[in-house]
Amino acid sequence: MRTGYDLELVHVTKRYGNTVAVRDLSHVFAPGSYVCLLGPSGCGKSSTLRMIAGHEEVSDGSILLDGQDVSYLPPAQRGTAMMFQSYALFPHLSVRDNVAFSLRMKGVEKATRHARANELLELVDMTHLADRLPAQLSGGQQQRVALARALVTQPKVLLLDEPLSALDSFLRIRMRAELKKLQRELGITFIHVTHGQDEALALADEIVVMNDAVIEQAGPAREVWATPTTEFVARFIGGHNVIALDQGKVTVRADAVTLADHGMAATVTAVEYQGASVVVTTMTETGDEVLALLPEAQFFNAPKNPGDAVKLAWDEGRLHRLRA
Repeated sequence: MRTGYDLELVHVTKRYGNTVAVRDLSHVFAPGSYVCLLGPSGCGKSSTLRMIAGHEEVSDGSILLDGQDVSYLPPAQRGTAMMFQSYALFPHLSVRDNVAFSLRMKGVEKATRHARANELLELVDMTHLADRLPAQLSGGQQQRVALARALVTQPKVLLLDEPLSALDSFLRIRMRAELKKLQRELGITFIHVTHGQDEALALADEIVVMNDAVIEQAGPAREVWATPTTEFVARFIGGHNVIALDQGKVTVRADAVTLADHGMAATVTAVEYQGASVVVTTMTETGDEVLALLPEAQFFNAPKNPGDAVKLAWDEGRLHRLRA
């Protein structure tokens, strides 16, 4: 399979009547990368994905794939494939025929389309269940079939709309690893919509954080996590405290905050044991909520309870200034 296709959004806007769902988005997706569109419900991430797929019309702007404007092409002619949240498998067709369905619609003869379907089923480790019906499969198995069906047309870009949301937490973590492994083997671009920060951090080469119809920040997963540029990103990505200091609004990660003999005065409001660590939530005298993520042994050497007065300290080098 050929790799290295550029996907670019150029001033893309989507309106539903007077409502702007996506506002003037411009972004280049690196070829062969795993990208997560991350944000809360209603931020525009699913509308963006559906415009790339061709399931929603672009109100303004262009979508370029491999240098070609595909904005007004039907989904089947774009070189993209979409895996839906519901999987949408045909209940009366076998696993093999579900995977081969789009080839059947293109007039590919049975032996050829079944051979191709078998290749994809082997890729997702489902060959042994090829003759079963969807109702005879677990949720994780149905997801693998939906993935194989999306890949059977050899797309340049695979689009995934919250593909793990229907799975339990154990299976979700296992499938994350399998999706990442598959993306690396295929070498094509995966664009994955999620509202789960953990999911995005685990999977993405690049995270695109969306809020209120625009991109708030985009960059490598580690960069977005370590150096959020706005208060929204700092709060949404989690693990960060936003504090108003004399020099302006800053963020400091919860794991950089310690309880010390000298520092910012605060009162403990909650304590949450998390196994290897303990989260101590405090309220400062200026009304900022500050979390300290302490190693379990350190906390229990000098345990604290709600109502206790404490001093918060951190290395000044761990402070990160937010964009105004």
